[in-house]
Amino acid sequence: MIWNHRPSDRPVLETSIPAGVSFHVQGLSKVYTMGEVEVFALRSINLEVYDQEFMVILGPSGSGKSTLLNILGGLDVPTSGQVFFHERNLTHASDAELTRFRRDCVGFIFQFYNLIPSLTARENVALVIEIARYPMRPEVALDLVGLSDRLDHFPSQLSGGEQQRVAIARAIAKRPEVLLCDEPTGALDYKTGKLVLEALERVNQELGTTTIVITHNAGIAAMADRVVTMRSGEIIRVQHNQNKVSPAELEW
Repeated sequence: MIWNHRPSDRPVLETSIPAGVSFHVQGLSKVYTMGEVEVFALRSINLEVYDQEFMVILGPSGSGKSTLLNILGGLDVPTSGQVFFHERNLTHASDAELTRFRRDCVGFIFQFYNLIPSLTARENVALVIEIARYPMRPEVALDLVGLSDRLDHFPSQLSGGEQQRVAIARAIAKRPEVLLCDEPTGALDYKTGKLVLEALERVNQELGTTTIVITHNAGIAAMADRVVTMRSGEIIRVQHNQNKVSPAELEW
């Protein structure tokens, strides 16, 4: 496991978290108030995510998977319950502490690439490493996702799958411990989506980056170590894959 903090920066232990656990989630709920109506996005979620695991979270729109991902990534806070990242209690963290957590420990991949059109692939990746503690060179990150021959291409010169792989390179260039992916193939066709999933698999295996992918596409589940299925804000099933399938073999 890669830890992005020096020993003096480590958080104070607040509870006993099992070894090898990246995220420990206890009784997590998220409620939105709309006028006089309360809408439960999450209902008493309990979950552990293991170091270096590739997890897929499945569920239809409105199942709560994006809300859960946002809380794990420090982009949102729960109404009740607790989330620990290793020994750090994220539910007790200040805004400044959550900002540092996102900056130092988490890489985000979204459905849309959010690249800057006027910058090349190399320059888009370089933007992130300026704020990273222990970054990798943009060329190394782009090579990891199979784009060593596209370093100086602008987004308009890249296909959708290539743009998404630039976004992955940008996320991993700061060497995050965790990669959180929100429908990373949602805007891509079948063949291109597989190339993106191959890039995510390579990052997980070669860098040991704990990877969580949320999707409504059940076909992706076969490549995961574990599959968590959600419905109406609850986890209804957790499945371990004894024989993982490579992205090239996926069907959907």
